[in-house]
Amino acid sequence: MLYKLPSLPYPYNTLEPYFDAQTMEIHHTKHHQTYVDKLNKAIESAQYQAPACVCELISDLSKVPETIRSAVRNNAGGHVNHTFFWKILSRRGCSEPCGALSDTLNATFGSLNAFKTQFKEASIGHFGSGWVWLCAKKEEAKGLFIQSTSNQDNPIMKGVVERPGVPIIGLDLWEHAYYLRYQNRRPDYIDAFWEIVNWKQAEENYKKALEGCCKDQ
Repeated sequence: MLYKLPSLPYPYNTLEPYFDAQTMEIHHTKHHQTYVDKLNKAIESAQYQAPACVCELISDLSKVPETIRSAVRNNAGGHVNHTFFWKILSRRGCSEPCGALSDTLNATFGSLNAFKTQFKEASIGHFGSGWVWLCAKKEEAKGLFIQSTSNQDNPIMKGVVERPGVPIIGLDLWEHAYYLRYQNRRPDYIDAFWEIVNWKQAEENYKKALEGCCKDQ
């Protein structure tokens, strides 16, 4: 198989009580694994020589054979998004942004609280399944914006998303990410997310924004 399920960088119960262990295990070993399995099956069915970096694969879907393009968009997108998501969660490290990311958040949104408010509004307002992202503009690392994407679309998908960008923070809005703990209370899930955001990773994502996306997936 070309792509593999990455290991979580922490045990499933690490994010308790905000994200429960059962949800984390199911989310990782069932949902994420399924995206990887279906992606590999699609690639094999078309005998397509996919790039080693899955981010490169989804960044220009026009290069993917039309017969498997939808399957790659959905499943490679799911693989990229979840791999990113696991890394942006932590119970250790900074409780708020620092350094260049903090400065740019304040300059762009006015304050950290104002940013969180806009991010939450975008998350609550997104209909159905998808993701909400803090992105850096591709053309300038200092430009930040919030956007949501449907299903498993990612901001790096050229020609798919309305406004391309490099993800700095991302929140999974699919119900399988939170329903066992929060049921239909998406606002509570969003509030819990801020308790476990890995701001150190976000800062690293921001610093590397102009270098392209992931190099290690």
